[in-house]
Amino acid sequence: MNFKSTRGTGATVSAAQAIKQGLADDGGLYVPESLPVLTDADFTELCLQSYAERAAKILGMFLTDYTEEELLRDCEEAYSEESFPGGAAPLVSLRSGLEMLELWHGPTAAFKDMALQIMPRLLSRALLKTGEDRTALILVATSGDTGKAALEGYRDVPRVKIVVFYPMDGVSRVQKLQMATQQGSNVGVHAIRGNFDDAQNHVKAIFGDAEMSRKLDEKGYFLSSANSINWGRLAPQIVYYISAYCDLVNSGKIKMGDAINVCVPTGNFGNIFAAYLAKRMGLPVARLICASNSNNVLTDFLETGTYDRNRPFHLTMSPSMDILISSNLERLLYFTAGSKRTAEYMDALRQNGCYTVDADVLLAIREHFVGYYASEEETAETLHRVFERDGYLADPHTAVAITAAEKYTAETGDRTPVVVASTASPFKFANHVFRAVTATEPSGDLEALDELSAKTGTAIPYPLAGLASREIRFRTVCDCREMPDAVLRFAD
Repeated sequence: MNFKSTRGTGATVSAAQAIKQGLADDGGLYVPESLPVLTDADFTELCLQSYAERAAKILGMFLTDYTEEELLRDCEEAYSEESFPGGAAPLVSLRSGLEMLELWHGPTAAFKDMALQIMPRLLSRALLKTGEDRTALILVATSGDTGKAALEGYRDVPRVKIVVFYPMDGVSRVQKLQMATQQGSNVGVHAIRGNFDDAQNHVKAIFGDAEMSRKLDEKGYFLSSANSINWGRLAPQIVYYISAYCDLVNSGKIKMGDAINVCVPTGNFGNIFAAYLAKRMGLPVARLICASNSNNVLTDFLETGTYDRNRPFHLTMSPSMDILISSNLERLLYFTAGSKRTAEYMDALRQNGCYTVDADVLLAIREHFVGYYASEEETAETLHRVFERDGYLADPHTAVAITAAEKYTAETGDRTPVVVASTASPFKFANHVFRAVTATEPSGDLEALDELSAKTGTAIPYPLAGLASREIRFRTVCDCREMPDAVLRFAD
């Protein structure tokens, strides 16, 4: 299987080249030339397999220049008991009937681990498969969780260096400390004065700067990405929706062929787009419920067909969703509008900060998606209510999704089982969760971890235990215009 650009003018490349390169030559995102289809026999086989075996099978349907043996070995290492104690992507049932797909049991306590534990292995193989002799320089813009997960995933990986940029005031105290204390000889971290969209836009500009590429090439580097714009990051996310369905069948909660709904808290649209791809491959998903926080640009788009980033930017208790440019929406546009119109929409977004899709495109998107958002007050109320009602401790992003799922069910009366993507440990945002659950103030942002654990009888996950005592390695703060120079210095 080969891959092409969403904008239609970039070269067609292999899976290994797409993973190595990240962005297409024309600035678009790589998509497969066709989507594989899962048969009834495939689903029967998947139900009998471990998570690693499921991942290897599904990835193999896209990454056809990787062998079965390579993928299985890499998946078994990535999703080992050591990295994911108790198993990857377990389902937890709430009394309300929601099925919580917990994606945060990996080494950084966020769902990004599900992709970023396997992605470095895929990239290392891609360097060999494409005959690349330079070192990969990974650039990451993060709204919180991707940065730490990428740093941990690529830590000390041979022939790879990684530098992460995050908004100085746009991540939680825990997220900031996780990145600032990151170990590894090949990692770098910079806070920027600005928000996530500023960081993401300037990283994209660096990728598109021919002079920067020339300078890095002279130093023996080429640029690549670890954000969900990279197919190697997105493809592993397809797996856990298919795996969750198999687990529901195995538990007897649904029968094979029964439909489910999937609700995902999303800012960059990658996680829910992976669920869309799973549906296109044959997973029986009825509705994809797109959950947003107060930065509800996606909710408005799904309602009106107009995507408009020209709006107030809100800092919320769910910072990984504080995004106004949802990069992976471009891939959905490609599948519903084609490359020509996608390129036109993206050009309008670049020039004017907004675009309106044609009526047929909006109709096609609405066949699959519905959007809801939760205010800060609703998010806090949901955190409190779900803990009191179900004894379930959620993080703010997951609370946004629970709110959206409950709104959808109340408005439509749809009783189809809902799988909710639970995207982070509540202890990553312990201060907000403590306030919501107890209606009192914690002693401090870091003290909140121990206080939340004591109050709720819930153990702090291993990646966050002892965080306050770790050595801070990275303190640099820079303006966005200084990011290219920071990259060049890092490459020396």
